[in-house]
Formats: sequence, structure tokens, C-alpha cells
Amino acid sequence: MRGYIYVILGAISYGLLSTFVKLAYKDGFIVNDVVGVQLLMGAILLWGAVLLSKRMKSAKQQKFVKLVKREVLLLTTVGSTTGLTGMFYYLSLQYISASLAIVLLFQFTWIGVLLEAIINRRIPEKGKLLSIIPLLIGTISATNIYSMGLSAVHWLGFLFGLLAALSYSIFILLSGKVAVQANPMMKTALMSTGGFIVCSLILTPTFFRDGKLLLELVMQYGIILAFFGPFLSTLLFSKGVPLVGPGLASILGAMELPTAMLMSVFFLNEHIGIPQYVGIVLILIGISLPKLLKNKQKELSV
Repeated sequence: MRGYIYVILGAISYGLLSTFVKLAYKDGFIVNDVVGVQLLMGAILLWGAVLLSKRMKSAKQQKFVKLVKREVLLLTTVGSTTGLTGMFYYLSLQYISASLAIVLLFQFTWIGVLLEAIINRRIPEKGKLLSIIPLLIGTISATNIYSMGLSAVHWLGFLFGLLAALSYSIFILLSGKVAVQANPMMKTALMSTGGFIVCSLILTPTFFRDGKLLLELVMQYGIILAFFGPFLSTLLFSKGVPLVGPGLASILGAMELPTAMLMSVFFLNEHIGIPQYVGIVLILIGISLPKLLKNKQKELSV
């Protein structure tokens, strides 16, 4: 039961972020600084938690395997994909609505299936292939492109949203294969650090040369974004996914989608019509379908 709670709360935490990012943009902050302060503060919070947990030296923490240099390097590299996901996601929010951005991010579901098939050189399971149908139909409905037209959606926002989905798919594929037995807190801290380094090289924050701006950002949005993003959501996923398994985690993690959509309605006053709600339901069905079909097959084989 703990695993279920961890993953659901992690998904809800991540779903809150787009609304705070949009509010930060309205207050005049640019994407370089918003991404930078989230990852910087997230890394600081996580390393602080790592140091605190080491001092406590509880018996529970002794069961984790100590990381070797190769694993440290790999985790930092894998973390770059989380940084890129946040960077592309926040770039998309400059051009499109929060409700549309989260729908595009959720294209990681079918992109992940495609990448897995390419890597394994094997046709995906029937359940995964079937899930792509409601996912694509749901996406078309949720974006409402058929009534608004493609011209109503900024192409850069659309592109950045899909790039966020691609980098998130890569993160999911890699993160479950590196240092599986390591301390989740340490893993998350290393990945957050890798994400900060990569994003700082691509979108250099202006607060590096303006201490007043950094303080202002930290107080208004930095702590909130860091806590619900790199710190809480990633940590909860790191603890929850091993308990419930990646298949079920992807279903429970879909709570991020309705959370982001509802936040955009109540706090950003974005309009969401019936086609968008239908699309959300179809996307959730598509995410759940492979796991449900697999469980059904197990029941029949017993």
C-alpha cells in the first residue's frame, strides 16, 4: 500500500509544477532562471537530506548498496535527461497553455513503447500496441486541434512539448537499470545535480551574476518548484516504483495529467471543454490498458 501512495503523491506533486511555472512567467521571470533555480534548489535540498540521513545512520539505511564511481557517473548522466525534460517542458509553457503542455508531455507513453521496441529489436506486446490507439485519439481530442486548427497552436510550444516527452521516455528507460539497489535519496541527488549542470550549459541562468534576482526567485518560486519537483516527486517515485513495479507505476503516475489540468483551470483560468476531458480519459485508458490486459491473461492462465 505504501508503494501506491508514494507513486500517486509523486505524480500529483509533479502535476502542480506547470501552474507555478506559468505564474513565474507572468511575474516576469524567464525560462533560464525558472529552470535553473528549480534544479539548483532541488539539488541543495536533496544533498542536505543525504547528509542528514548519513548522520542518522539508521539500520534501515544500511541495506543500500554503496555506489561505485561508474554508477555515480551514470546516475549523473541519466539525471541530465530529467533536466532536459524540465527544460523542454518549461520552454513549451512559454508558447502554449499548461493543459496542452501536460498532454504533450504524456506522449512519453507511446514514445517509450517505440524506443523499447527499437532497443530490443522486437515488436511490442499486443497490449502495448493496442494502448497506442486510445493514446493517440485521446491526444487529438485533448489538444482540440481538430476544432482549433494547427495554426492555433504555436509550433515551438508543440515541438518543445514533444521533446520533453522524448527525454522523459529516455529517463524512464535508463533510470530503472542504473544502481537499482542504491539509496533512493543519493540517486535522486546525483540525478538532480546532473540535470542542473546540463541545463545551466544550455540555458545559462542570469541569476549567476545577479544575487538579488536569485534571492527573489528562491523566495517566490524556487523553494516551491524545488520541493514539489526534484525533491519530493522524484524521491517518491524512487521509493514507490520498486514497490509496485514499473507497469503499475506508469498507471498510478498518470495522476499527474488530471492534476495539471485541474490546476490550470482553477489557478490559471484556462478553459477546458468536453473534448479535452474526453481526451484525458482516453489517455488514462491507454496508459492502463497494457497492465489490465496482462492481469487478465494471468487470471485466465491460472
